[in-house]
Amino acid sequence: MSHPSYTLVKQSKIPEINGIAYRYRHNKTGAEVLSIVNDDENKVFSVAFPTLPENANGVAHILEHSVLCGSRKYPVKEPFVELLKGSMYTFLNALTYPDKTVYPVASTNQQDFYNLVDVYLDAVFFPNISPEILKQEGWHYEMENAESPLSFKGVVFNEMKGAYSSPERAIYFGSRRSIFPDGLYAVDSGGDPKEIPSLNYEYFKKFHETYYHPSNAFVYFYGDDAPDKRLEMLDEYLSQFEPQPVNREIPLQPRFESPRTEKLVYIAPQDTDISKKSIVTINWLLDETLVLTERLRFSLLDQVLIGNPASPLWKALIDSGLGDDLSGHGLSGSLREMYFTTGLRGIYPEDAEKVEKVIFDSLRQIVREGLSQNTIEAAMNTMEFRLRENNTGSTPRGLSLMSRILSPWIFGADPIEMLGFENVLSAVKADLAANPRMFEKMIQKYLIENTHRTRVLLVPDPQLADREAAEETAHLNKIAAALSDDNRNKIINETHLLRDMQNRQDSPEDLAKIPRLKLSDLKQKHTPLPIDILESGKQTMLYHNLFTSGILYFTVGFDLRQIPERLLPYLPLFGRSMLEMGTKNEDFVTLSERIGHDTGGISQSPIAYTPKNSRETSAWLMFDGKTTAAQTGKLLDLLRDVLLLPNFDNRERFRQMALDARSGMESALTNSGHGTVMRRLSACFTQSGRFNEKIGGLSQLIFLRDLVTRIESDWDSVVADLRAFHDALINRDALICNATIDADHWREIEPQIRAFINDLPQKPVHREPWTTELLTGFEGLSIPAKINFVGKAANIFDSGYTFHGSALVANKLLRTGWLWNRVRVQGGAYGAMCQFNRRSGIITMLSYRDPNHLKTLEIFDQCSEFLRGARINTDELTKSIIGVIGDFDSYELPDEKGNTAMMRYLIGESDDDLQKLRDEILSTTPADFAAYAAALDYFRDNGIVAIAGNESSLQEINRQKPDYLNIINVL
Repeated sequence: MSHPSYTLVKQSKIPEINGIAYRYRHNKTGAEVLSIVNDDENKVFSVAFPTLPENANGVAHILEHSVLCGSRKYPVKEPFVELLKGSMYTFLNALTYPDKTVYPVASTNQQDFYNLVDVYLDAVFFPNISPEILKQEGWHYEMENAESPLSFKGVVFNEMKGAYSSPERAIYFGSRRSIFPDGLYAVDSGGDPKEIPSLNYEYFKKFHETYYHPSNAFVYFYGDDAPDKRLEMLDEYLSQFEPQPVNREIPLQPRFESPRTEKLVYIAPQDTDISKKSIVTINWLLDETLVLTERLRFSLLDQVLIGNPASPLWKALIDSGLGDDLSGHGLSGSLREMYFTTGLRGIYPEDAEKVEKVIFDSLRQIVREGLSQNTIEAAMNTMEFRLRENNTGSTPRGLSLMSRILSPWIFGADPIEMLGFENVLSAVKADLAANPRMFEKMIQKYLIENTHRTRVLLVPDPQLADREAAEETAHLNKIAAALSDDNRNKIINETHLLRDMQNRQDSPEDLAKIPRLKLSDLKQKHTPLPIDILESGKQTMLYHNLFTSGILYFTVGFDLRQIPERLLPYLPLFGRSMLEMGTKNEDFVTLSERIGHDTGGISQSPIAYTPKNSRETSAWLMFDGKTTAAQTGKLLDLLRDVLLLPNFDNRERFRQMALDARSGMESALTNSGHGTVMRRLSACFTQSGRFNEKIGGLSQLIFLRDLVTRIESDWDSVVADLRAFHDALINRDALICNATIDADHWREIEPQIRAFINDLPQKPVHREPWTTELLTGFEGLSIPAKINFVGKAANIFDSGYTFHGSALVANKLLRTGWLWNRVRVQGGAYGAMCQFNRRSGIITMLSYRDPNHLKTLEIFDQCSEFLRGARINTDELTKSIIGVIGDFDSYELPDEKGNTAMMRYLIGESDDDLQKLRDEILSTTPADFAAYAAALDYFRDNGIVAIAGNESSLQEINRQKPDYLNIINVL
């Protein structure tokens, strides 16, 4: 495929992705282009720029936000939001990395895809990055009047304040900086809140001019659209530029002559025991990322050492008893040089050296005794299955492929050589066959003998949050005290001018410039998913005839309503124990290796929901497995052993899992506090919400903290509870099976599954009553964070509201209009959400990394007023309708289609129901919003509140509204 504006550097057929890859160089500017043509309808585009920040003022991150706030061709305030409102996108985002910034989009609709590409190209090359945009997205001084205090505001400023509250981020960045102390990778490209206010407009503008140029661009296309159209669209932008010299060279890190140590601190709660709350990592710098065989070798070594809890290094760390959970993320292969990091969280700080000794003792033992053949084969099969299956979940396959090749491409490798895997996999297998101790030699060279390593200890500091807050306040007070009257008035005026800009409505003429689909471009008819309901006695088996490349996706689930309510909090650990404690015939290491060797993996997860036309909760524990059709018997043998022969006797292993679960939940409170808030709110309305909170919310954390003590003091009762749970659960008359594969393979597989079911015990089904009281809400969850997570919810069915599909369109308007503008743009929060469960009637509004609290609740309460007062024209309505249909028509791979069909069956949602809903959405008019606005009045007046934030923030709420929140010290 040729084009006069480009030189075709290379083309190659890539069987692994069933496509042809073309590598071009733009003649005029030197832009690099990789165009992959195959039959995947989920088309992907991205443009990436190596961006090399000199300091932690956040310029790369802020620019990533800012270029999507209006451009030359699309001069509206936020084209990105207009796309969120009315596109059929399957991916739409922008990403800041330590050394590059990437702008990817994806869609299955060809016209929509080209619309997204055009908006993004104009955004990156011709953005309207005014000083006001820097103030909004980055930082600014805010002062409402002469009497009000001076403060910092800005979306990225508050986002990074939240990020810097997280110990996980602190240990991640601290580990990376320790291993790369001398250059780019020692800089936080996201921005340090202390340094972000040093960024000025001139530097901001210059950074864009330097890096956002076609001569520095790496452009990627993937999918089934016409390749000549891609090149033509791109050339329209690239040809407007003259070539520009670029410097994207990242020097290699000079190697240490001896290991180093560092000690860092993180924000910790006050008045709690922090003696065993430290985190330690050991970090090694490895080779460059350019050679694919080396990347695969190190990926396999990562899988061998810490791929799962039974892996030797992971197991040695946990068995040491020094900590609660693994820390470190293993192999990192996206930078100029790869590095490896592992360690423990939940340690005494004085045990950091002991953890390092455990790691090196384990590595030396592996080298001395050798890895077992089963361990190596399990790791190899896991990696090979993953590559061949190419199951990227909700992420478009083309985007996952781009992420894999982008860094080596930027650093000088041939991207086409990075696309396939057969040759490199064969080469690594051949190397391993010729050198059976390949991994042991890698461990000796790159880990044991490597002097370029660090030990990083992160310790809690209960005074850090107050100290940093006081420093920021003192800094602002000093600035305010030195302001002249003219400068003070200037800040006040700029505060109001920025607000006016944010409140300004885009003109209809400018909005019309944003390319969009028409309603006639949408499918009017719901697309049913294949499902055969095969019932035999009391057993139900669902089958979905879909092409899966010969892979069986199989689920067996058991009805949790058989479980006494008092045992439900055990559920997450019970599910893990079935797969991570071994069986009566083999220990958990042997079981894990067998799973890795014979399958593509087995996992477990609970689900809970309220079926159609019911207020009763249904819940299942699902065991999901996948394997090639030829290996079906081995998958079923494994499931048979796991379900029938569990071993609950290993107290130490169970204690390790409990500590790990507790640690993970505590980490999530500062990283994803909105999830905890949402679960607490849901538990106020339905039993299914209460169930989910018990097994995944604050109640689960409280249970785990108590369980850790009981494991030590009353292990016999814990084992008895686990056995009682198992005895009540495994019953073939309270079972559902779900299988997804093509019909030819199914004919061979179905009898094997029938035999598997018949091997399970059969007994009368007893449905337990679940009567736990619902929560009452109005809680303040005290966590060590610099920002807040604010939530409010109500069941609007209680107001008499009857669901209509137009409610989902109204929610899209609220989420991408009112809430986005008021909570994020003006309020400075990183995110705002509005979720409506059409089956339960619960509407939930949430903010994420929010500097405000009561102000945000006021904005939530004004949603009904907004809906009534908004002049919603046909274009705005059409965009929201398209956006909702896009949500419903999200792209799914075959395994997910099978799961979706199963959930629709369980809930009782028919194809006719979904067609009716689609018709209501497509026919929505502004008049339909009146009933929903009235329901939002009920939300305003009767909604329940939960807020996660620091103690002083929650106390301030109660000072303004006495006794408003029941404050719970969570961390």
